Amino acid sequence: MPKLTISDVTHELVDLAITIGRGPDNTIVVNDQSISTHHAQLLLEGDTYRLKDLNSTNGTRVNSKLVTEAVLRFDDRIRFGEAEEISTQFTADSAAQSHFTSASLFRRQEEQNDMVRTGIMIGVGIALLVFFGSMIAVLMMHAPSL
Repeated sequence: MPKLTISDVTHELVDLAITIGRGPDNTIVVNDQSISTHHAQLLLEGDTYRLKDLNSTNGTRVNSKLVTEAVLRFDDRIRFGEAEEISTQFTADSAAQSHFTSASLFRRQEEQNDMVRTGIMIGVGIALLVFFGSMIAVLMMHAPSL
């Protein structure tokens, strides 16, 4: 299960949409003046979350890069606002990581084989086109004249 750890407090992400901000109506409330009342939102997309900045005053950073939207990967470091002391990390239980395609920076074996399969399918398609083209040419040569 994905988790968001903010200043040593871990929040299990179970909702489809999670709001983060200073306001009490957010799913995750972060009490810091540099964080907007409704600072950011996490939206579940497939098997991971997309982080969306909600036009916050001080911005949102993922791995030190200022973003308006970003698909989160496990072990991403997120900074809401300007507070350096608020440490935020997107993580998962080690048992659950195998179910997420974004759990690693490296492609899983199945994904690497997709390139080989694609090449094989393209080769088979070309061979079929050549075969049918030659069959049509043979039929045209032996067709009676009109």
